[in-house]
Amino acid sequence: MTLKKKLVVSTLAVSMAAVAVAGLPLSSKGLAAQFGIVGTASAATSVDFASLKERATKLYSTLTDADKQTLRDFRTELQGLSREQLEKDFAPVLAQLELSDGQKSTLFDFYLEVVSSIYTPDLSAVTDILKSPNYEAYQALLKEIGKQAGVTDLSVEEVYSFIFGSNGVEQKLINLLKGKSESDLIDLIAHPNSELANKVKGIVLDSTIGSANYSLRASLAELKITKDMISATKNNVESTLKNEKAAALVLAKAYYNAYLKTSTPTTDPSTPGSGSGSGSGSITTPPVLTVDQKLAAAATYDVSKLVQVVDGKATVKLVDTDTINALANLAAAAKAAGKEGTALTLTLNLGTITAPTVEVPLSKAIVEAAKTNGIANIAVTFNGVTVTIPVSQFSTAIALTVTTAKPEVVTSVTKLKLASDVYEFGLSVDGVATSTFKQPITIKLPLKNTDGLDKELLSVAKLVYGSLQFQGGVLDGEFIVEPRDTFSSYAVLENKVNFTDIASVQAWAGKQIQVVAAKGAIEGVGEGKFAPKSNVTRAEFAKMLIRALNLENNSAVQSFNDVSSSAWYAPYVAVAAEKGIITGRSADKFDPNATITRAEMATMISRAVKSIHPAATTNVTAISQFSDAAKISASLRDGVAFAADHNLVIGNAGKFNPNDTATRAEAAVIIYRTINFK
Repeated sequence: MTLKKKLVVSTLAVSMAAVAVAGLPLSSKGLAAQFGIVGTASAATSVDFASLKERATKLYSTLTDADKQTLRDFRTELQGLSREQLEKDFAPVLAQLELSDGQKSTLFDFYLEVVSSIYTPDLSAVTDILKSPNYEAYQALLKEIGKQAGVTDLSVEEVYSFIFGSNGVEQKLINLLKGKSESDLIDLIAHPNSELANKVKGIVLDSTIGSANYSLRASLAELKITKDMISATKNNVESTLKNEKAAALVLAKAYYNAYLKTSTPTTDPSTPGSGSGSGSGSITTPPVLTVDQKLAAAATYDVSKLVQVVDGKATVKLVDTDTINALANLAAAAKAAGKEGTALTLTLNLGTITAPTVEVPLSKAIVEAAKTNGIANIAVTFNGVTVTIPVSQFSTAIALTVTTAKPEVVTSVTKLKLASDVYEFGLSVDGVATSTFKQPITIKLPLKNTDGLDKELLSVAKLVYGSLQFQGGVLDGEFIVEPRDTFSSYAVLENKVNFTDIASVQAWAGKQIQVVAAKGAIEGVGEGKFAPKSNVTRAEFAKMLIRALNLENNSAVQSFNDVSSSAWYAPYVAVAAEKGIITGRSADKFDPNATITRAEMATMISRAVKSIHPAATTNVTAISQFSDAAKISASLRDGVAFAADHNLVIGNAGKFNPNDTATRAEAAVIIYRTINFK
């Protein structure tokens, strides 16, 4: 075993324990994971195990009984993981190491025991490791690995000291975050690449490993263990552990309440001018939140305690008055922040749900109160799934139902790889099941088992009469977001679409064609062919654009005489016309079969992007880069300028060729760029 391999064995061993003792597993998206506590070790600072009991008492005393149960639920789930599952989840990092089966077993036992112990809030759990029947085996493993890697007397105690010692990681992070508000911490978790998050990660990455004085940053670089490998491992375990996010948030709250809140002194009555009385002391006061932080806090309403499970079905028993108050509070917070009139969303957080079916009834009073308070959407979130419902289209009671189905519902009809659970969505309006909506309802699905998959090819698929229809979707970290104007069964799959005739355009359009086809925005012409050099009609491009940008809406209408309501392109032309993305040749003529020019295509793209990103600006001088700019029609110049300014279109040898007909390959490329517009 090389020194580098030996060193990383030590790093992995200590990382599992360090992250565990910090309160969160390696996979967690919660506080510790966002702090970057992964793969670290350091020279030990003495730690008194007896004091850890006091620390645990302080940390957990701030939690409610429900919070403590959340931790226990996660511990139970964690302890149920099999060796095979752990090895699968940690495969990206383990592949870089040289570990015997025995070492792996001991290492995983160590990981499970230490992580599990921290999720036992009614015990001095951090000391349980000393009583473990495997304690001597852990010591021997760590000492031997440390010896091989040049780390003197690496031990269980040293791991705890690294985290909890007087100069341990925990104390460094407490010092850094002391006085930050709870909203700051939530923001830190939500934005792992923020300035504060990077400072936190820097504290850990620049820590040294035992007596070797070798930083984690340097060791990872030399060992060729990339961020992607660590991220893949984290994502794998997150997909396996359904309760980890809820547990992570509970511990984040515990750390905030126990260590990070600022305390301000009370007025000492004995001080002249302070009034009568005697004695002095201090009280803990909540941090002062900015108006934006208050708005962010008001946007989420925790209803996890209102969830009741009966016969495998979890139902949220909302109290109208409380929910209406939450809506009013959000409206008031928005007004205070100067954001009155914006598209506000109140999110009902159900927490972690173990039942396969979840039902969320919203009474007529709640729906009407949302509209009265100017709240555009009510969202429901649980287990990583979020459903956002525009409420203005409803005038009576509604009920959302989400069922997590068996994978076989989808795997029985396709060999494509699943990248999420399978979900069946339903909505009733005044007790009547409704499957289509005037305004799309947005679903946000958590990804899972994506290791080895091409994420650009992930697409939300709708199950229709035993076959799949690919709808696209936008990646958002480890989620995919897709607005739907119909409800059915949905899942995320890697949709690999291959064409046999794109070799001539492979260099500049091959990947783009594959991605756009995977999203269901563009199709082949049959027999595995794409026809990349064929022209694109106005109707075809309308469909490509509306599908790619998730703008479908079956309630849209159009009034062109040459567009039959039964035509395959009619719903796409209707949406494009309704949103002003495309105009007719005249008031009543669309000319669907006419080929589209490059300038027309650029203009349609620009209008579509602006409809989604209204704040996007245009540099009208951008077209001056094209020597043939004078050939661009006056009505299309702004659209071409916007597209050129944002690199949605590019020229060829200094020319734009605005009046040339666009090819299918060109259309795929510009659609691809539009999908990735930021």
